[in-house]
Amino acid sequence: MADEQTLDSQNLDANQAAEASSDDLVARVQVLEEQLAGAQDQALRVAADLQNVRRRAEQDVEKAHKFALEKFAGDLLPVIDSLERGLELSSADDESIRPMREGIELTLKMFGDTLKRYNLEAIDPHGEPFNAELHQAMAMQESADVEPNSVLKVFQKGYQLNGRLLRPAMVVVSKAPAPVSPSIDEQA
Repeated sequence: MADEQTLDSQNLDANQAAEASSDDLVARVQVLEEQLAGAQDQALRVAADLQNVRRRAEQDVEKAHKFALEKFAGDLLPVIDSLERGLELSSADDESIRPMREGIELTLKMFGDTLKRYNLEAIDPHGEPFNAELHQAMAMQESADVEPNSVLKVFQKGYQLNGRLLRPAMVVVSKAPAPVSPSIDEQA
């Protein structure tokens, strides 16, 4: 009987050891699974960050290509303005300057065609509603002929390069005429 008790106690100890070992293994498996989940999450985050960096780099390169001519185009705008002003100030009826006017007109046409090829568009808003994003109001003038906040006169055309404002159009904007106050008859 003593041998049986010793055997039972040894079996009991072996079972307890097996259970303890099993509990240790379950705990270790759980810790390893948590570490694996953390590593997978970190790998996904790193992959997403890499994708974002790649996308931003592609966008930066695209913008660099799209707007590489911005400074150069901005430097050409005063030349275009001067040619247009020269045409405005010269008389189309004066025969002595007709060849010069025709040359300026052809030069302006070539300039305009070249600018269009490179997506540089003129903003000439005469008669359009005032748009603060594209126009710069230089003055306001009362006018009963047009809607308030319409462009009456363009001092200088604006320009956009690939949809980005390069220079706003400088304009005179209409406002509603002041109400006429009834005159007071002072002799009454």
